[in-house]
Amino acid sequence: MTIISSKIILNPAIAVLTTALFTISITSCSQPEPVDLNAAEYKLVTADDANEDIGTYVMPQDTAILDEPNADEIFYGKRLLNETKRLLPEHVGAEMNCNSCHIAQGKIPLGDPYINSYNTYPKVMPRAGIEVDMEARINGCFKRSMNGKPLDRESPEMLAMIAYMKWLAQNTPKDQKVDINNAGKVDTTLVGDPVKGEKIYYAQCATCHGDNGEGIKDSRGDIVFPPLWGEESFNIGAGMARTYKAAAFVKYNMPMGIQTQGLWGHGNVLSDQDAVDVAEFFTHKPRPDFAGKVNDWPSGKKPKDARY
Repeated sequence: MTIISSKIILNPAIAVLTTALFTISITSCSQPEPVDLNAAEYKLVTADDANEDIGTYVMPQDTAILDEPNADEIFYGKRLLNETKRLLPEHVGAEMNCNSCHIAQGKIPLGDPYINSYNTYPKVMPRAGIEVDMEARINGCFKRSMNGKPLDRESPEMLAMIAYMKWLAQNTPKDQKVDINNAGKVDTTLVGDPVKGEKIYYAQCATCHGDNGEGIKDSRGDIVFPPLWGEESFNIGAGMARTYKAAAFVKYNMPMGIQTQGLWGHGNVLSDQDAVDVAEFFTHKPRPDFAGKVNDWPSGKKPKDARY
């Protein structure tokens, strides 16, 4: 695959990075079909039957928050998700923000959107083996992906983040859901080759995430691209530390946006095998441990790509 004169553009809340006139060749890459990630409307379906179309969900504009009685709280939640490390340094050990993994403020299909989050929880989580509510789910991310400390369940910060997710749900009834995919899929029968993955990483990923996986910060020290390994990255208990979960995220979301020869796309640059290879490479690099891992998957049904 050859990419020439490429622009990589983050969502406006984070940063814009332009990389001009470079050529990358990876003979192992395929040319997947483009994926449409820009729709502003989605079907509403019953929570137990995704085939029954019962209405339409329209993605709200952020300016509509001004019409809400708790607008200040919702805007604070939005800021916290975008600027988590800067606003909550005592709770975030990694150089990560919530929206480092929840693309475009949780609004993009296949990019871990927040759209159904408010109505999804509480639910039984296989990793925990118990029913988990919204507060526990958010704190799980703080402890794992952020390699940090949980928030007080009744804190203004916790309530604000949940208020943003509730607003994003747009009063969708609890027995319904928006027909949007949280994550893409990759072939989990594929075996990752970290040697090939390393080559792909340095050709495709290092421009943004660094030669040593350290990520990139702006002139103020705020996160532009998160680190993928090392002491400032997510810990071993994070979902992104698992090969196939990371591969699916990479395949459908990386790079964040790319313009090649006049065509615009979002992710879907790598084949399943390429994505699994590069994920096998960076997920197995050194990263912080997670003490709570001993309590994970109490049923014994641990996924094969778990790091412990």
